[in-house]
Amino acid sequence: MTEHQKIASVELGRVIAIIAVIAIHSQLMTGYPLLNNEPWLGNIINQLSRFAVPFFFITSGYFLQPKLEKTPLETGWRYCKPLIFMWVIWSFIYLIAPFNLHTLSQDGWLAERSGYWSYLAQAPLNSFLEGGMVHLWFLPSLIMAVGIIAVLVHLKRAAWLLPLSVSLYLYGVLAGSYQPLTDLQPLFFTRNGPFFSLLMVSAGFLIRQHRLRLSSLQATMIMLIGFIGHFSEAFALTQFDIDFRIHDFLFSTSLWAVGLFLLLLANPSWGNHPWIYAIANMTLGIYLLHLLLIIYMSNLAAVLKTQSLARDGLVFFGALISSVILTFVISRSPSINKLFFK
Repeated sequence: MTEHQKIASVELGRVIAIIAVIAIHSQLMTGYPLLNNEPWLGNIINQLSRFAVPFFFITSGYFLQPKLEKTPLETGWRYCKPLIFMWVIWSFIYLIAPFNLHTLSQDGWLAERSGYWSYLAQAPLNSFLEGGMVHLWFLPSLIMAVGIIAVLVHLKRAAWLLPLSVSLYLYGVLAGSYQPLTDLQPLFFTRNGPFFSLLMVSAGFLIRQHRLRLSSLQATMIMLIGFIGHFSEAFALTQFDIDFRIHDFLFSTSLWAVGLFLLLLANPSWGNHPWIYAIANMTLGIYLLHLLLIIYMSNLAAVLKTQSLARDGLVFFGALISSVILTFVISRSPSINKLFFK
């Protein structure tokens, strides 16, 4: 949810990023083909897509920066208020919407939902920070990051932003993906809260504030260092029985995302097509909708007894296409649009 003068290449990045998010949640090729009993192609697709969420955070910080510097508290509240509204509305939708349609038909709505509610109750703080469904963690994390930046700017302590965000990020990695090695015991998943989001939103904020521009080669080098570093970390951690697919962010992920963003800034004409702008404008709606549609496509795949490639194609492309269509339809109805994508 960003109001900004559009940069074609960044809009292209948003489109690619939302496709990557759907690929992660569709669990593409995570059951096959197996190599040493591991679905390595699916694992790699999963981690290849991990630039997406930090990219969204960076774009938010970048386009908010001018207004945040001018009127930090007012801008922060104006930006976060609709995000809070959407988090509440969509949490409610995911809490009441049945996921397992077979159980629903056999045992009824309450029986189907009670199992999910019990699962959420096992970790109440984590569940609260996520909301009604796991992917909604993005909204409160973004709200916290924007709120912290707004307060620091208001207090004339913007110099604290980078050391604070880096410290939180480092802790988030050590208590997250590296937790089996560090034995740190966070109160909740460090993907949630400001540990991940603050550094990425701050990166966008600082890039805009300092008018940072790099050449395509320089940006590509940063992106490749981050990309290679991310995968090197992920592979290294498998030696300690840490699942390759679990990593939302590692030490190098920030460089990967920042390098990609700077590369797109260096090439602003990339993606200068009407359909890119149209889909990019719908990314928030697609993000909110897509996981419910993935769930229903998975139900359909089970009914049709599709397997392997056919199942993945149905779930991924079905969720992607239906998310775009439904978001477009909702956006055409002003009253419904304000309710769901305010």
